[in-house]
Amino acid sequence: MRRLAILGSTGSIGTQTLEVVSAFPDQFRVDALAGGTNIERLSSQIIQFRPRLVSVANTIHELMIRELLSEHGINADVVSGPEGLVAVAEAEVEMVVMAVVGTASLRAAMAAIKSGTPIALANKEVLVSAGALIMAAARAKGVPVIPVDSEHAALKQCLSAVNEDMTQVSKLILTASGGPFRNLDQTAFNQIKVTDALRHPKWNMGPKITIDSATLMNKGLEVIEAHHLFKMPLEKIEVVVHPQSIIHSLVEFSDGTIMSQMGLPDMRFPIQYALTYPEKWPNPWPKTSLIDVSPLEFFKPDYERFPLLQLAYDCARMGGTAPAVMNAANEAVVGLFLNERIPFVDIPRVVSENVARFNHFEPRAIDDIVAVDAEVKHDIRAQFSLV
Repeated sequence: MRRLAILGSTGSIGTQTLEVVSAFPDQFRVDALAGGTNIERLSSQIIQFRPRLVSVANTIHELMIRELLSEHGINADVVSGPEGLVAVAEAEVEMVVMAVVGTASLRAAMAAIKSGTPIALANKEVLVSAGALIMAAARAKGVPVIPVDSEHAALKQCLSAVNEDMTQVSKLILTASGGPFRNLDQTAFNQIKVTDALRHPKWNMGPKITIDSATLMNKGLEVIEAHHLFKMPLEKIEVVVHPQSIIHSLVEFSDGTIMSQMGLPDMRFPIQYALTYPEKWPNPWPKTSLIDVSPLEFFKPDYERFPLLQLAYDCARMGGTAPAVMNAANEAVVGLFLNERIPFVDIPRVVSENVARFNHFEPRAIDDIVAVDAEVKHDIRAQFSLV
């Protein structure tokens, strides 16, 4: 039985991870959960999976969970705050699932690596903000980092054809749905409301990731992830818009042939892949019918209408803390949009302006990234009189 620790268990990826676990009750045991502030959902998860360690956002929630454990006769330790995330990441398990949105999981990811525990990585910010540090530590310790993103899981499966020998690869191709505004005239962007941007045409995700998909920032983050995960030069990573979201990524090999990985837009497939890697187990999820999903279309992304995709490439080329600044700015600005403090059209402008404002340097440790992240977010809050 494979023991798991799940950070971000109450979010979209976390809940779907537990759904996958439930489909294989004899194969997995959930030993540790980090659930943040959604106490109602976390409580039901604790009752169902009975973990030995639970982490919550603060001491108030910690008291609530202790009462729940006592009421149901569950013997578990309870921790809270950033230290709680690290404690869950350091649990003695076979895999840590990193599904916490944002940079809150940076220290936890490094803690898991230093503990020698394989990571199933669903958090984009870990590699975007600190990819060089994280992957260097993982390679030094021999710790596998298995992607949960559908695109990177697809790349990894395709690359298995050459045993991930990147000398035999000429290009990585990430697919993007194009989001809800793929065909919307740019002059109408100033009319976009939060409810419009949250209507993703294919995927069921949390609000932050859904907005990132609407701006194509999500794909820019994935480009940076792929760069670090597979040590691929940025000029050899391409994005194509594929509205059907059936082909999740493609690899072009040195001989000019292309291999793709296909499947329905269902996150349970890449989650299961990460949890069972390198094996593939039969599952109850709906299967792909080529007739039903045809036709499959591909288009070039529009960098003028979606400038954050280009910004991600630019920041990745700058290196150092530039991607961390971009990521922190985007996280803060998306929050402003979700709270209706700025219009949709201002997201790229405010993110770009803040990337240009900061001096970028080469971070030596995770704490450098955490400090930059906090500074950027504080500055943006100050710009909008929120501090």
